[in-house]
Amino acid sequence: MASSLTCAGMVWAFLSFLCAAASCVGFFMPYWLLGSQLEKSVSFGTFRRCSYPVRDESRQTTIMVEQCGRYASFQAIPSTEWRICTVVTGLGCGLLLLVALTALMGCCVSELISRTVGRVAGGIQFLGGVLLLKENPSDLAMATHVTTLHPFPPEGR
Repeated sequence: MASSLTCAGMVWAFLSFLCAAASCVGFFMPYWLLGSQLEKSVSFGTFRRCSYPVRDESRQTTIMVEQCGRYASFQAIPSTEWRICTVVTGLGCGLLLLVALTALMGCCVSELISRTVGRVAGGIQFLGGVLLLKENPSDLAMATHVTTLHPFPPEGR
């Protein structure tokens, strides 16, 4: 197969793909904040959570649902800042993935990536990286739902 990339371009394509994949995995994992609530281990990210409290109206108590899942809707994300973070991080991951997949196609298709397309792709990739650096996952307004924060997961995970 012919390629439109130089050796340096192929390294860029491979590293771009690894970076985009790592960013997307980090975005989808619910382990941004770890802690405990009602003596249960709790973790959550921008739009996913594990072990969350639910009000049991029949017994008038709060119980812990020990499973992982998404919030029911975008409005159910507890903080406006984390809603913004979800959109900005998702957009950044999407841009990185778009550039990475285009660059990987450039490894296999001749004349797909010209000097101008490479520069535009680099600019889009830079914008995606800036979006990922601008978000703030340690928003303490969101942390009010967790009683004890741990910087690292407990042993055994």
